[in-house]
Amino acid sequence: MFNRVINLIGEDNFNLIKNKKVLLIGVGGVGAAALETLVRSGFNNITVVDYDIIDESNLNRQLITNNTNIGNKKVEEAIKRALLINKDIIINGIQLKLDDNNIKEILSNNYDYVIDACDTVSVKVDLIKHRNYFKYKLITCCGTAKKIDPTKLEITTLDKTNNDPLAKVLRKKVKDLNIKSKVYVVSSTELPINVETLASMSMVPNTAGILCVSYIINDILKR
Repeated sequence: MFNRVINLIGEDNFNLIKNKKVLLIGVGGVGAAALETLVRSGFNNITVVDYDIIDESNLNRQLITNNTNIGNKKVEEAIKRALLINKDIIINGIQLKLDDNNIKEILSNNYDYVIDACDTVSVKVDLIKHRNYFKYKLITCCGTAKKIDPTKLEITTLDKTNNDPLAKVLRKKVKDLNIKSKVYVVSSTELPINVETLASMSMVPNTAGILCVSYIINDILKR
């Protein structure tokens, strides 16, 4: 199934991708698109962490959702979808709400890459803080809500983000922790739309998830 991938990047590079171990934190709008891209790109060892269940409000943007699985655990549906694409993939699911008490145990499993697609600021900070100790490379997704232009998304470093309220919060927390190393993120330069309630469409979170995987692939290929 991966002939066209191998034709593009070569078998040696494909094997590099295949053998990397990836941890995906969150499998909502961003995370589901990241998972889809990981699986279809040939990554063969993926662990997904999420504590949530599928709700009707997820249907507008989350690739693992449909009218038949509302109320099901996102982790279980993510595994099902991955196996429908590649029946030989090694995919593990952890139904868990990450916090300071359990995150180190999760990170201790020798991951090469971690994709942060979660919404919890404290978890995002912990993932940044623990990178060097656990020796993984991290790509953090910042805010995708209240935005409708996927062309304004970019892979950049946290210190260079703008018009992203979540990135602004992370910048301050990283500064307070005196973290000097670069934090790679996917962030949008689009000004948030001024609406009262939490709002989103499929274009931005799904594109952000793809960009997270693009960061990993291009890092592996040294492009």
